[in-house]
Amino acid sequence: MSRATQAGPSEAGAVSAWIALGANLGDARAALRGALQAMAVLPDTRLLAVSSLYRSAPVDALGPDYLNAVAELQTGLAPLDLLHALQAIEQAAGRERPYRNAPRTLDLDLLLYGEQRLEGAELTVPHPRMWQRAFVLLPLAELRPGWVTPAQLQAVAAQAIERLDAPSAWTR
Repeated sequence: MSRATQAGPSEAGAVSAWIALGANLGDARAALRGALQAMAVLPDTRLLAVSSLYRSAPVDALGPDYLNAVAELQTGLAPLDLLHALQAIEQAAGRERPYRNAPRTLDLDLLLYGEQRLEGAELTVPHPRMWQRAFVLLPLAELRPGWVTPAQLQAVAAQAIERLDAPSAWTR
């Protein structure tokens, strides 16, 4: 597990937020690295941990394989403010949304925001499909083994996924 230290939020009011990163167009590895760098300098936010890099086949979509990871942030940003910041990072990386599940230069999904449960038009947390995706569960289990059960991993076992690089190798 990679740990990063940046000037970030004060402990009071800070929340752990978990972000899924994915890309399958262009230089996906560079896009994920750039996203980590951009998240690490968000206001009142610190990048705490990053999983290994994984390659996965698209789920419910066509296109090339994805590169995926999960990151943990400590943030003082409100959930919607964090979502909007993540969307701005996607936009800066050339993200387009021509249709549902289209291939993408960068995809950042807010998986968890502390213990909060939110359901709105713009944001649902926990992410509604995170427990159905191997590309989320394997990296999340790597960072927080007790959070993902063997039954949850078994439920996504048919999804093609491969661990590529440890965080120390791909985040440089």
